[in-house]
Amino acid sequence: MSTPPDPFDFLKNLWGPMGLPMAGLTGTTAAMTELDKRIAELKSVEAWLNMNLNVLRMTIQGLEMQRAGLAAMQGTGASGPAADAAPAGEPKKPADEVPPKK
Repeated sequence: MSTPPDPFDFLKNLWGPMGLPMAGLTGTTAAMTELDKRIAELKSVEAWLNMNLNVLRMTIQGLEMQRAGLAAMQGTGASGPAADAAPAGEPKKPADEVPPKK
C-alpha cells in the first residue's frame, strides 16, 4: 500500500518560496516569531516610504507655488497695475496715446 499524501505538503510548497520556515507544526512558535519580525520590518519600511512620499509631495507643491508666483510676476511686469500707476499728483495717461515729438 502506498503512503497517503502529506496534507501539509501544499502549504509547505506554497510558503517555501517565500523563505518562511514551515517544517511542520512543531515549529509554529518560531514561525510566528519570524512572521512577527517580518511584519514589523515591512511596517517600518512602509512608514519610511510614506514619509518620503509626503516630502516629495511637499516639494512638488512648493515648486508649483514658485512657478505660479513667477508666472504672476511676469504677467504683471509690463502691463500690470504697477506699470500703469501714475505718480501722485499727475493724471494717468492712456496707454494708446503717443507722446508728441519735440
